[in-house]
Amino acid sequence: IVNEILRLNEDPNVHGLALDLPENLYSSKVLNAVKPDKDVDGLSDVNLGRLVRGDAYDCLVPPTACAVLELLEDLGGKTVLLVGAGGAVGAALQCMLQREGAATLSCLWKDPQLQNKLRHVDVVVAGSRKPDDVPMSWIKPGTTVISCSPDLLSEKHSCGQQNSHAAENTVGSLAIAMRMQNMVKNTERWIQSQQYRKWDLHCLKLQPLSPVPSDIEISRAQSPKAIEVLAKEIGLLTDEVEIYGQTKAKVRLSLLERLKDQPDGKYVLVAGITPTPLGEGKSTVTVGLVQALTAHLNINSFACLRQPSQGPTFGVKGGAAGGGYAQVIPMEEFNLHLTGDIHAITAANNLLAAAIDARILHENTQSDKALYNRLVPVVNGLRQFSVIQLARLRKLGINKTDPGTLTEEEISKFVRLDIDPSTITWQRVVDTNDRFLRKITVGQANTEKGFVRQAQFDIAVASEIMAILALTTSLQDMKERLGRMVVANDKKGEPVTAEDLGVTGALAVLMKDAIKPTLMQTLEGTPVFVHAGPFANIAHGNSSVLADKIALKLVGERGFVVTEAGFGADIGMEKFFNIKCRTSGLVPSVVVLVATVRALKMHGGGPNVTAGAPLKKEYTEENLQLVADGCCNLQKQIQIAQLFGVPVVVALNVFKTDSPAEVDLVCEIAKQSGAVDAVPCNHWSAGGRGAVKLAQAVEKAANQKNSFKYLYNLELPVVEKIRIIAQKVYGAQDIELSPNAQSQVDCYTRQGFGNLPICMAKTHLSLSHQPERKGVPTGFILPISDVRASIGAGFIYPLVGTMSTMPGLPTRPSFYDIDLDPITEEVKGLF
Repeated sequence: IVNEILRLNEDPNVHGLALDLPENLYSSKVLNAVKPDKDVDGLSDVNLGRLVRGDAYDCLVPPTACAVLELLEDLGGKTVLLVGAGGAVGAALQCMLQREGAATLSCLWKDPQLQNKLRHVDVVVAGSRKPDDVPMSWIKPGTTVISCSPDLLSEKHSCGQQNSHAAENTVGSLAIAMRMQNMVKNTERWIQSQQYRKWDLHCLKLQPLSPVPSDIEISRAQSPKAIEVLAKEIGLLTDEVEIYGQTKAKVRLSLLERLKDQPDGKYVLVAGITPTPLGEGKSTVTVGLVQALTAHLNINSFACLRQPSQGPTFGVKGGAAGGGYAQVIPMEEFNLHLTGDIHAITAANNLLAAAIDARILHENTQSDKALYNRLVPVVNGLRQFSVIQLARLRKLGINKTDPGTLTEEEISKFVRLDIDPSTITWQRVVDTNDRFLRKITVGQANTEKGFVRQAQFDIAVASEIMAILALTTSLQDMKERLGRMVVANDKKGEPVTAEDLGVTGALAVLMKDAIKPTLMQTLEGTPVFVHAGPFANIAHGNSSVLADKIALKLVGERGFVVTEAGFGADIGMEKFFNIKCRTSGLVPSVVVLVATVRALKMHGGGPNVTAGAPLKKEYTEENLQLVADGCCNLQKQIQIAQLFGVPVVVALNVFKTDSPAEVDLVCEIAKQSGAVDAVPCNHWSAGGRGAVKLAQAVEKAANQKNSFKYLYNLELPVVEKIRIIAQKVYGAQDIELSPNAQSQVDCYTRQGFGNLPICMAKTHLSLSHQPERKGVPTGFILPISDVRASIGAGFIYPLVGTMSTMPGLPTRPSFYDIDLDPITEEVKGLF
C-alpha cells in the first residue's frame, strides 16, 4: 500500500489521494506516506499540525470531523464528550470543537466513569460502535448524539426523539461530500499554482568589503539557498525540477506547456562595445542588473547566461560567472562541469565523428551484399529495417518495408553513402585548450587498412551540437536539427547528414538531459539559468532559446529576463537579433550596452592592452581627451542597436581608477548619441545596490515604443546578406570573397541552403577584420576567406580571415594556481 501511495505521490496527473482501507490498516506509516498537499482525507501529521496551528488555508480537515461540525449547531458553552474517537479524526474533532467554543471531554467505552460523564454532557460523539453493555438509558434526555462508526451510519438525534432522524443526513454521507469538497479545494490550489504570481523571494544579504576580495572568496563567504527552496519561490512545481546536489537543478521543459497561456515578461539583452582582451564585464552587468531588479526593486527577474568552456578556465581568460559582488554562486561549480552538458555534447559530437570514419572504412572494404547483411541483420529469424533506416529509404524514394524485396540497385543505393573524405567538415572535439590537436592524422593503425586522412580537434563549445542546443525550441526540434547536420558531401556533391548515417536517435539520447536549462542563483539569491555556451566566433554566442522562453514565463508580464550576447554588439548582438530572435520569435525590449573608460581610452588611441600585463598609466590616470576620442566606438555600437529599432541604455562599468569627470563625459556623449539613458554602475563592488539606477533606467526604457526589425531578408542571396552585415554593421566599404568562398556559396545555394541567416566568424577585437584597428575603422574591404554551413543549427558562417576553433595554452596557464584542499575538498585559486 505504501509503495502505491509513493508512486501516486510522484504522479503529476494525480492531485488528490483518498484512502479507503480496512480499519486495521490505517497506521501512522500509511497515513503519513501520503503527500500533505495530496492528502484529501487530512489525516497526515502535517495536515493535523497545520489544523492545530490554525492554518485553515494550508490544511485539509478530515471529512468526518467536518461532517460532525456541519451537523452540530450553537456549540458555544456546551460540553461535548468524544467516546471511542481516537487517532487523527479524534484529534481533529477536539481541535475544531474547542475552536467553536465547546468544552470537550474524551474517553473510551470502557471508561469506569462513562455513565457519570454521559449524564453531564450536552453532546455525545461516538467514534466507534457502542458496546451492547452500554445502555442508551445512561444518556440523559435531550442530549444530541452523533455516531461516526462506519457500521452505524447514524443519525443526529436527540434522546427520546428517535423518529426525527430519518430526515437527517447521516455522518457517512456527509463525510463523502466533505471529502469531495476537500478535493475541490485541492484542485483549486493546483490551478492557482499553475498561474503567475509575484515571487515571495527570500533574498540573501550582502556585506561588501573594501578592498573587494577575490571572486572565489566572495562566492565562498555567501551561503546559497537550497536550490529546491529557490525553485519553489519562483513558482516551479516539484515534478518540474531535477535536483543536482544542493545548488543546481535541471528544469523540465513541461513547464512551457503548463505556462503556455502566461504572458511573457520584458526581454533585455546585454551587449558591449568592442572590448579589450580583458573583457568589459557584460556578465557582471547582467548579474548586477538582476540583483538590483529583484533584491532591491522587488521586481521578478531572471538572468540567462552561457555555460563557460573549461578551456579558458584552465587557460587564461578565466570563468564567466560574473565577478566581485555580482556573480553566480557557487562559482566553482558554475565554471567546472556544472551538470555535464558540455560532456554530453562532446560525447554526441565524437560519436558522430566515429560513425563517419567507420562508415567510410566499411564501405571501402565490403561488397554491397555484405554491407546489407550487416546493416540489416537477421535477428531471431527475422530481418527488418530500423525506424531510421526506413526514413533513409523514403528519402531515396524507395517505398518498401520488407528487406527481402529490395533490388540489387536499391540495395546499393541504400548501403552506400559514398562520402568524399576531402569534403568532411565534421571534427572531433574536446573541452580543453590543446593547440597540438589543431591538425592531426587519423587512421594510422594497421586495422584501418590504410584509410588515413588529415583531421583536427575543435574545442567542444565550437561543436554545431552546442549551437543546436542553444537554438532549439523543443526535444522534437532538437532531434530534427541533429538529423539535418551536414557532415560531408558524397562523391556526387550531395550533402551527407547525421540522419543518413543513422545516428540521429543516439545523438538525441545523449542530449536528452542537456536540453534542460540549469537553475542556479546569484550572490543575492535571485534566479539564474545557465544553459548552452556556443562559440561567439563561429556560432552565435548566446545562451539558449529554451532558457529565455522558460524564464520569460516564470517572471510574468511585469518581470524581466536579462540575457547576454558574446563579445561586442557588432558580433554577439547582431547574431542575437538576426539568428536567435528569428528562431525563438521573441522580441527584445531593450539593449543594455556595456562600456568601460578603459576600453574607450584604447579606442581613442591608448597603448595596447594585454592580458596578464599591467595597464599603462594612460589607463590609470585621468585623460579626458583619450576618452572623448574613443567614444566613437560607443557611438557606432549605439547606432548598430538602433538599426534593429530597439532602445539602448548604456551601462558604464566603473573601475576605481576612473575619475568622476571621465564617467560624466562618457554618460553625456552616450545620451547625445541616441542612448535613452547612460548610467554609471558599481555592482562589482556593491552588488545589486550599485546597479539600482541602471535597473530603473532599463525598466523605463522597456516601456518605450519598440519598432524591432531584422537587418536583412532571408530570401536575399547569401553574398548580399554578407554585404549588408559588413557595410551596415562593421562599416566596411565592400566585401571580397576568395574563389573557395564563392565556390562554397554556390554549392550551398545549389543544395537549397541559401535562405539561411548569416553568422559571421570575425575577430571580436575590432569592428574590422584587423584586430589592431581600434575605434571605428572605415574604407576597408572585408575579406571572406571561406564559407561554411551549420545546417542543423540553421545558419551559414563566412570566415573573415583565419579563425582558430581550438585555443592554445599560454606559457603560464591558470592551472598553476588551481588546487584542491584534500581535507575540506575546497577548490583554491579559481580566479
